[in-house]
Amino acid sequence: MLLCAVVVGIGRLLTGPLAGSVGVQDDGLARWFAGLRTPTLDTVAEVGTFLGDTLAGIVALLLMGVGFSLWRRTWVPFAFVAVGYGGLLGVYLVATQLDPRDRPPVEILDRGLVPDHSFPSGHTMTSTTVVWTLLLLVWTFTRVPRAATLLLAAVPVFTMVARMYQGAHHLTDVLTALLCALVWLSAVTLLLFRPRVRAA
Repeated sequence: MLLCAVVVGIGRLLTGPLAGSVGVQDDGLARWFAGLRTPTLDTVAEVGTFLGDTLAGIVALLLMGVGFSLWRRTWVPFAFVAVGYGGLLGVYLVATQLDPRDRPPVEILDRGLVPDHSFPSGHTMTSTTVVWTLLLLVWTFTRVPRAATLLLAAVPVFTMVARMYQGAHHLTDVLTALLCALVWLSAVTLLLFRPRVRAA
């Protein structure tokens, strides 16, 4: 897949030619975040991390996919969940194996992470997929005003900041994950939802 190759290529640049320039800036930002830590912000960051947790995300996506498919009697919601998140999970697994990148040089508040799986951010991909899927299904199959749900778009950004604050990822890790998710989910949305009209 072209998108996977692009992500792997970005990872190779970050761990190779750009390690002494972009990498240094990434490390500096990580230290800045570490300097902001307080018990209250630690708790807030844990919430942001939970919103991108893989298991919680899979459960939420399955509930949305199955629930909307049964309710609207169409396979499209479940197919979107399977293809959308499955594709991103595949990119994540390939990239973390082919582009081992050390976590930021600060204390990592999220214990037990694989030390060299910093790139890309799986939590960012998961939170982006959950929010995108929820908004897409609500906007397509219900009459809920879009303006009432747009605030949810801030959730992935919250997760990104939380992961950097916790020392789990560099800025380029979360940005690459976000862009990858947006490109892939846009493509899957066009493929599965473009022929549909808003539910009456």
